[in-house]
Amino acid sequence: MDISELDYDLPPELIAQHPAARRDESRLLVYERETGVVRHRRFSELPEELAGELVVVNDTRVVPARIRIDEPRGEVLLVERLEDDLWEGLARPTRRLRPGSRYGPVELVEHLGEGRWLLRLTGEPHGETPLPPYITAPLDDPERYQTVYAREAGSAAAPTAGLHFTPELLGRLDVERVTLHVGLDTFRPVGEDTLEEHRVHGERYAVEPAAWERIRAADRVLAVGTTTVRVLETVARGGDLTGRTELFVTPGFDFRRTDALLTNFHLPRSTLLALVMAFAGVEETRRLYAQAVEERYRFYSFGDAMLLL
Repeated sequence: MDISELDYDLPPELIAQHPAARRDESRLLVYERETGVVRHRRFSELPEELAGELVVVNDTRVVPARIRIDEPRGEVLLVERLEDDLWEGLARPTRRLRPGSRYGPVELVEHLGEGRWLLRLTGEPHGETPLPPYITAPLDDPERYQTVYAREAGSAAAPTAGLHFTPELLGRLDVERVTLHVGLDTFRPVGEDTLEEHRVHGERYAVEPAAWERIRAADRVLAVGTTTVRVLETVARGGDLTGRTELFVTPGFDFRRTDALLTNFHLPRSTLLALVMAFAGVEETRRLYAQAVEERYRFYSFGDAMLLL
């Protein structure tokens, strides 16, 4: 698949800089895959669009992982804890940094290439919320970049489809949890000429045995977010209930335990957009994104959502 098929035009003003005043006030584009019908709803109306699906969410929690450094001016971003005080992370400006240098609680141990570093952190992370670079406005409440059901800290970015839920809305649904700790590669643009050349780095996941029994036995499963899809489809293919997944979902993929998908609108040339195209169809997804732009939906992490039935 040529990477140009993952391109689309987006007016910059449609990139959401702030979350909705209330989580479930965001808009919801609903698409029925069998009929091609499109509806425009509010997220609070999600239960009215479902027919008894088991709603599976990713309950990871974002780490306060952005640590500013003054000399040279830059930052360290913790991506994944490897063991005890050792982390893998990103640091910039990489060309001006040297192994052995210490910046506050962080020591640079080894440069791993492409801006990645082996790091040693003293204590637990106490940095800033690691917002994506396309969000330039300050975030008044860091909890708005966490889902209301976030539990185990471990992610470098939020599973953003879940940001729309409120406790009241969750109470109207049949919900099960899985965990996938989101790494930055999930959001890294595809730089190769074709999708098949792109390599996805592994991310840690875990599913409780009782949770998987419910998921396996459910008549229909709604995956909340692309990260949840990767857990479900990894385990459905015989993967362990706890481990790392390098599953790369691209058009032509055979979905075995994802019957419906709830997702935000994703960046061009991203693996997330490729996954949505795999589920809804390439041309259908391009048409839905064009319609979302025309209808002035808000895009990306703090933007609106899409329900694919």
